[in-house]
Amino acid sequence: MPQAPASRSIPTKILLPMDFSPSSDAALAMATDLAQHFRAELHLLHVVPMIPMATGVDAFPETPLPFEMTYLQESRGRAEQKLAKYIGALVSKGVAARSNVEIGNDVVGNIMTVIESEHIDMVVISTHGISGWRPLVFGSIAEKVVRLVQCPLLLLRSVEPVATVAVAAVNVEKSR
Repeated sequence: MPQAPASRSIPTKILLPMDFSPSSDAALAMATDLAQHFRAELHLLHVVPMIPMATGVDAFPETPLPFEMTYLQESRGRAEQKLAKYIGALVSKGVAARSNVEIGNDVVGNIMTVIESEHIDMVVISTHGISGWRPLVFGSIAEKVVRLVQCPLLLLRSVEPVATVAVAAVNVEKSR
């Protein structure tokens, strides 16, 4: 008797975009639980931004300059080392896991490309709990992914960043 196709509501490949922040570490714990529960493969992704070192018209050159290449290579190497540690821990827990480091200025575009190319059927992503003017000006990666992704998505809202809480505590003390 032929087997029925797997339900689309049961993920087989889960993507976790990571920036190595406490928020993405918390998302890793949740994604690990989901991967274990569904026996899904967990795919970790880090995007290294191509920050232009030049100014003016050629601020986003087609090919990076030599010192930019060094920065990108070092950043990629550090990210690969961190991801390798995460993969080792996941494998020791019995979770099938892979990682990928992408380089690009369009973080959301890189995430969407990996979703398509790797046939991801669930995304777990965290927010940074940042409010105020910064997300209004720069936009939120998580918000953009939520708008674009076509597969199930788990959005984890992180607590307010520690630096903001510390500044608020100092301001309270000063006002006394």
